Amino acid sequence: MKIEFAPLNVPLRRRLQTAAVLQWTFSFLALAQCCLAVFVLLALSDWWMLALLYSGWLWLDWDTPSSGGRRSRWVRSWVVWDYFRDYFPIKLIKTVDLDPRKNYIFGFHPHGLVSSSKSSLSYLVNRPEGGNVAVIAVGGAPESLDARPGALTLQVRNRKGFIKLALKYGWVELITPEIRGRGYQHYTAYACVCVCVCVCVCVCVAQLVPVFSFGENELFDQMENPSGSNLRTLQNRLQSIMGFAVPLFHARGVFQYSFGLMPYRKSIHTIVGKPILVAQTPCPSSEDIESLHQVYLTCLNDLFEQNKHTYGFNNDQHLTFK
Repeated sequence: MKIEFAPLNVPLRRRLQTAAVLQWTFSFLALAQCCLAVFVLLALSDWWMLALLYSGWLWLDWDTPSSGGRRSRWVRSWVVWDYFRDYFPIKLIKTVDLDPRKNYIFGFHPHGLVSSSKSSLSYLVNRPEGGNVAVIAVGGAPESLDARPGALTLQVRNRKGFIKLALKYGWVELITPEIRGRGYQHYTAYACVCVCVCVCVCVCVAQLVPVFSFGENELFDQMENPSGSNLRTLQNRLQSIMGFAVPLFHARGVFQYSFGLMPYRKSIHTIVGKPILVAQTPCPSSEDIESLHQVYLTCLNDLFEQNKHTYGFNNDQHLTFK
């Protein structure tokens, strides 16, 4: 295999972008293992008290990741994230303005190599002050095994848990029993306005939003693993045991472009669609879930079709729902 090395005269800014993505790659693949190794070494050394104190803190702080986390404006302002964004680059494009007083559930497609937690999602969309976005990688682990350049197959037909979550935390219209009994016909136009403003209140807890990220599947190649192959069978088996998929991905390196675990420099355009207003249904029926699921699939497909020509797809390329 011929190796294509990076030129020596690469601008410093691009080197810093590569370094920013390198630290993310290390954090994603090896940081947890390194921290665990340090913990074990401390526990077996004369510094075992530090390991004991950390264990106590871990126990006390166990629910924080699923309860909104611990935001730090200082960490969020680090310039490393600017370099990380510009490496690809990444652009977030909204099709409509979103009301910051409301919460939103973003159904993210395609899956790529990310995951989400149900408990943390429920916490975010149930916050009364609004302004929160819960992102769900709908395709789950099975879709990550098909994530490769050009892939347009989404594992979404049997993924309805996020639909149930949206129905549970949707909007509810509050109307006083007095008005419900009398009806609006007994009020003048002026009174109707007053009633609508003062008594009939729409509390929008969470709205469902389809999101499609063009370029997401272009970041990594993956070893060929068609359904029925030995590799795919092994991956499915490991997934059933461990609860997460093990895609054998590869892309480029730090100083060469031929192999490695660094993502390719491919533009990512994440398109945020129009919110779908969801009526709150604490105990949704199968019909409720199926109806909203079909609406969501239609909106997601429309979002892709309306934007695909802008981002390099042809007329004969369409999403496939499985």
